[in-house]
Amino acid sequence: MSERSRLGRILANAGVLLGGRAVNAVISLGYLAIAARFLGVREVGVLILINAFAELVGEVVKFQSWQTVLHFGAPALAADDRPRLRQVVRFTLALDLASSIAGVVIAVAAALLIGGRLGWTPADGPGAAVYCLSIALMVPATPVGLLRLFDRFDLIAFQAPISSAVRLVGSGLALLLGGSLALFLGVWALGTAAAFLYLVAVTVGEMRRRGLLAGFRWRGPLSAGMPGAWRFAWATNASGTLDVAFTHAITLMVGALVGPAPAALWKIGRQVADALAKPARLLVPALYPELARLHALGGERAMRRLALQVGLLGGGVGTLLLAVTLIAGRPLLTLVMGPAFAGGATIMTWQVAAAVIGIWAVPLEPMLISLGRPGDVVRVRLVVSVALLAALPATIGRFGLDGAGAALVAAMGGLAVGMFIMLERDRARVRRDESTRTSGANDPAQAKARP
Repeated sequence: MSERSRLGRILANAGVLLGGRAVNAVISLGYLAIAARFLGVREVGVLILINAFAELVGEVVKFQSWQTVLHFGAPALAADDRPRLRQVVRFTLALDLASSIAGVVIAVAAALLIGGRLGWTPADGPGAAVYCLSIALMVPATPVGLLRLFDRFDLIAFQAPISSAVRLVGSGLALLLGGSLALFLGVWALGTAAAFLYLVAVTVGEMRRRGLLAGFRWRGPLSAGMPGAWRFAWATNASGTLDVAFTHAITLMVGALVGPAPAALWKIGRQVADALAKPARLLVPALYPELARLHALGGERAMRRLALQVGLLGGGVGTLLLAVTLIAGRPLLTLVMGPAFAGGATIMTWQVAAAVIGIWAVPLEPMLISLGRPGDVVRVRLVVSVALLAALPATIGRFGLDGAGAALVAAMGGLAVGMFIMLERDRARVRRDESTRTSGANDPAQAKARP
């Protein structure tokens, strides 16, 4: 397949996801706006903090098994090695199950024991604990990996809108029933359950259509014959864990330091920022399968060219969206959320700027992971995440939410530079290895010594 065809497939898949995410963004703002206008700034802040806590724990325990499916499943699919592909699925399902159990146990205990320190009151603890049961439905990622491997982005595109639609309809019903915080928590959990059940159903259907369910056994080897599978799984888990420092951990820290109302402004600003940046960021999930296929074929040079094209395209779109935010950010936020949330416009701009930096660097992490170097991703994320979380108390204390926004922008810049350095270091290592092999082949003494 030509480079133009691969880029075209990435754009087509990203476009499919964009259609679903665009609908989801509108619906998400709708159910969040209903909650914001009915509950008020403080209570919607508590709702957001509890959800952020559940998602934080889920991401920490999550094994990012969709990346494992792509990394080990792409060669098996290319070779039509169905037993090996079934083994990959069995391995990642085991990871999903273990992380689901761990996430629920940890989150429920923490919600009851230390929830009061995270921005909500002890009276909210039981509701938060019940909501944390939904982590079991947030963690499984094997279905997403399989649908990406099968190039069924059209099916993935419906997942988020289904969740948001359930939450929107449920929020409307909650209003009719004289909605409370507990009722809104229940509605949000119901949306998570609906998205999970949909994803499982379409994945099972796709596997059955491809004849992959026949002969599938829950019992059997997990990682046997898959060298580096556990190391890869743990490394991608660590990378995903550190990634939450840029999302849910900051929300929780803002809530713990300055209260639920500022946390609500932060989260709502982030929600709008993510919606604006989503078109360019959707290139990432569409890029992963193409890089996995190229890596399986040994086309590292083609991988780099494709990544560069995607980075330039995404960065241009992201920069345009930042300009839109600077011009229309405050009116948009006031229109959707109400005048009480207009103060979040400035912080929203900081968040969009951080997202744009990430968009310019969008191919770097997929490249490193596809090249089998998730450890480099973990090292960069670890350094940047620790620095960010260590700086937040001082920056928030001195500059408020703007300090958190500036720290986020600096962190995203550091993350992009670090990933680039790791990728170039890997490239230099490959060149040295090739040079050594070439010089060895041309050295008569070494050639004579060979059998």
